[in-house]
Amino acid sequence: MLIKGDGADVIDEPTGWPQQPETQPEPEAKPETRAQAQPQPQPQPQPLRRTDPDPEGLSRFVERFASELVEAGVPRMPARVFAALMASEKGQLTAAELGEQLQVSPAAISGAIRYLSQVSLISREREPGSRRERYRLHDDQWYLSFSRRNEVLLRWENTLRTGVEALGTDSAAGRRLEETLDFFAFLRREMTSMLDRWIEHRDQRRREGGAG
Repeated sequence: MLIKGDGADVIDEPTGWPQQPETQPEPEAKPETRAQAQPQPQPQPQPLRRTDPDPEGLSRFVERFASELVEAGVPRMPARVFAALMASEKGQLTAAELGEQLQVSPAAISGAIRYLSQVSLISREREPGSRRERYRLHDDQWYLSFSRRNEVLLRWENTLRTGVEALGTDSAAGRRLEETLDFFAFLRREMTSMLDRWIEHRDQRRREGGAG
């Protein structure tokens, strides 16, 4: 822009910058109707319900759960049999059904069944009018299993108590045994209380007919 003297005319000169086009006023937005302004409710996803089990998913679960049990000290074949029974609809299977599902020999199934029976996780039932046996989970298999552990803890306490009496608490060995005895006694008392609370919790859930 060039200005000539005081009160001179103003002359526009090109500046080399692109000129901005004149902006047109935007049309006023139409007010939204009440129906448009309110957010529309989104449909909630429905829970997936299967009428038939997914064979591949079932197999993956059985092997994964069995691996977790093996990590906890359960032998592999009993762990696989127990996981298969847990995932069965009625909680019971025959030896032939277990062998077919797990692809193992009858001898392997027999050894696993013997182990699981000894630790009170399953029981045997003979089918009416048949020599064939079915193996089923106990209704309260975990409760029974932990109750048995309480019995083991009590036996350990009694044995440790004899060691404390023999060594005396003046010795380091005696104090070590005494602290171990206290630990097992504490654990057994807490376990007993916890199992009692579980029975109350389970019965309430069953009365309400819900889970979780």
